[in-house]
Amino acid sequence: MKYCSKLLLFIGYFIGITCMAQTNEKINLEELFESLSEELPEDTDLSELSEKWTYYLKHPIDLNKTDGTELMELQFIDPLLLQRLIEHRQVSGDFINVLEIQSIDGFNVRIVNLLLPFIKVGEASPLKGSTFKDFSHELMMRYGRSLEKTKGYQIVDTTKSRYLGDPNRYAIRYRAHLKDKIRLAINMEKDAGEPFFRDKQKFGFDFYGISLSVKAIGPIRNLVVGDYALQFGQGLSMWNGLSFGKGGLVQNTARQGIGVKQYTSLNEVDFMRGITGTVLLKRFEISPYFSYRAIDGNIDDKAVPQVIKTIAKSGLHRTPTEQRYRNAAHQMTYGLNILWRYNRFKAGVNLNQSQLNAVKLKGTANRQQYDFEGDVLRNISLYTNYTFRNVHLFGEYASSLDGGSALVLGGIVSLHPRLSTVILARDYKKNYHTFYGQGFGESSNTSNEKGLYTGVTYQLARKLVWSNYMDIFRFPEAKFQADTGSIGADLFSQLSYIWYKKGQLTLRYRNRLKQINYIGEGQTESGLVNSSKQQIRLEFQYKLNRIWTIRYRAEANLSQKEYEDNSLGYLFYQDIFWKPDVGKIQLNSRLAYFQTDTYDNRIYAYENDVLYASGFGLYTMKGWRAYLNLRYRISHNLDIWAKYGIYYYPGKDAIGTGLDAIIGNRKSEIKVQLRWQL
Repeated sequence: MKYCSKLLLFIGYFIGITCMAQTNEKINLEELFESLSEELPEDTDLSELSEKWTYYLKHPIDLNKTDGTELMELQFIDPLLLQRLIEHRQVSGDFINVLEIQSIDGFNVRIVNLLLPFIKVGEASPLKGSTFKDFSHELMMRYGRSLEKTKGYQIVDTTKSRYLGDPNRYAIRYRAHLKDKIRLAINMEKDAGEPFFRDKQKFGFDFYGISLSVKAIGPIRNLVVGDYALQFGQGLSMWNGLSFGKGGLVQNTARQGIGVKQYTSLNEVDFMRGITGTVLLKRFEISPYFSYRAIDGNIDDKAVPQVIKTIAKSGLHRTPTEQRYRNAAHQMTYGLNILWRYNRFKAGVNLNQSQLNAVKLKGTANRQQYDFEGDVLRNISLYTNYTFRNVHLFGEYASSLDGGSALVLGGIVSLHPRLSTVILARDYKKNYHTFYGQGFGESSNTSNEKGLYTGVTYQLARKLVWSNYMDIFRFPEAKFQADTGSIGADLFSQLSYIWYKKGQLTLRYRNRLKQINYIGEGQTESGLVNSSKQQIRLEFQYKLNRIWTIRYRAEANLSQKEYEDNSLGYLFYQDIFWKPDVGKIQLNSRLAYFQTDTYDNRIYAYENDVLYASGFGLYTMKGWRAYLNLRYRISHNLDIWAKYGIYYYPGKDAIGTGLDAIIGNRKSEIKVQLRWQL
């Protein structure tokens, strides 16, 4: 019977192929990033994930060979769908075509569209072992700078804060792969304003990173030496690298820790440096780790013992103060993670200790009264997840052994092939401390927060998907912009109409409510006022033909605060993509107009960039934004990318603040990138 169903599916695939785009077509990454997170800061380094996606676009995941780990790395497949895919293969036999995933419950048009470019169904190679041809190399060199000189570069008084270097930005990345068994990654980067081969940076680049990853050595599943990242459980105790919060893929609030992985990002913080690996012992995965690295901070070396007043996490070393903070302290971290698997059940424990070479002092602000203080921090966490039929349950309990704890419990339930729900409850105590935790929540520090998140995805029709979530939260103690306990809520609804591989029409509404400090005349009873920010977005994207794609977006927001006038912000943009099937040149461009009454009305929107350099642009004040990206294929192994972008603020005599202030009404940048592959 199963062979008959597969034959019918295979025939159906060929009947419908004329109205479908090619499955190996490369996709734009914008929808992926914005589906995983509603908005990210302008300086977020997305290269860690964009590099992974680019790798799997070039080396698609074989559905008949994967154990699910590679699919987890894509970040947008929730654990319930992943389990269904594996079970489908176990029950029905190997996949005969990638479009077979459409027959699996829960794989709606949106998920299928996202997944298809990253997967394949291929036959096993008759060749065994490795040869020189199995090696692949990639060298990427990037240059960029702002064309206008900011105030920080014009100050000559050495007693004042200023930028010590030039506005040029440099980055070099080298990758070497032996199939998927051995990977070498080398990173070098200099940010704008940092010295280069002079002054306090005599060794050239400000950041150097190197890591070697080896997989499948007997019982050793993965061994990493150098820079690495750890992702365990729901991220309450140990999670390095990117983590995404609330977004259009509501089921992805359930984290899928992939354990040990190589660190390849240019982000200079939030990673480990040392050695780690995972050993398989029957049903157990044992992952010991050791890290020792320098960190930035404000150190008082005259105190006995030395104290750390603040730990800096910007990764920037442009000014005399930032240079003084650079590598001023050291942190040693070691620990052990043990994961036990039994069919659809997983349970793990993570223990770690971090030791500083100086005593960390808590801050003096009201919101910092429960911060960590000391030189040793110990954490332990217990986490688990279980999948049974249409239900996936997950949770983690973590404790910092100096007193505080954090708890996450949740579940994903498929009530119907077209209806899926998720619920997540969290309770992070005010005195829970972690150096590496990135738990799901409204705030980013995994402490002083209680909340309940519920989400629903309903496929109204084959091409129509409706996603919703509601998050209600409370901060028992003071936080940023709220000097006493406060409450809030986050409401989201998105309706998407999808043409298979042709286009998408999306309508999105979001309303964020919270309490903040009252800074006007008089006094409120609690010292807080209610505020809200409502956002509405309409986006249309369509592939006109095999070469041209267009995208339009209109977005507006309304910011309201008690005792203050309402403020508005809006953004309109048009994107054009030109990607011919043959030829050496590809282009994409944007023209945007935006206007915001206040900084609270700012809008973030994903911007296409040179390879691995994509990010979220910040649209604030009143002006125009335009950019042009070009890719030119010099030869089969050599590509060059270039970008020119400009912000234009009519009527402004100066833009920016502090050392980034510019005299004039334009802010522009250029980037040039060369990639050589072998």
